[in-house]
Amino acid sequence: MPIRLIAAYFLMITGSAFAIVTVLGLLRFPDVYTRIHAGAVVLTISAVLVTMGTAIYVWDLFLSAKIVLIGIFFLFSNPMATHAIARASYKRQIALPEEYEIDAYSDYLGRDA
Repeated sequence: MPIRLIAAYFLMITGSAFAIVTVLGLLRFPDVYTRIHAGAVVLTISAVLVTMGTAIYVWDLFLSAKIVLIGIFFLFSNPMATHAIARASYKRQIALPEEYEIDAYSDYLGRDA
């Protein structure tokens, strides 16, 4: 088996393992905001690893370039979309945790705590 295929399989399996960790984080974390954090950080890493592994596996210049562009797009768009979802849910007071006493973000948004 060529070293290129071993590297591709390693990247795809590692990305799949990160995806499983994302699912565990979504199931185990207590509130919406920590779940969003788990989905943003770990799923972004997972998607980038899987797309890089797929680009190495395909080994065609134009098709690999398209796959790498998809990975780069996901690398930039997923954190921005997750931030927008978290900010909108905070502004609408969706599932605000009661145990938090300090809310420094309300001063920034101009909302009374």
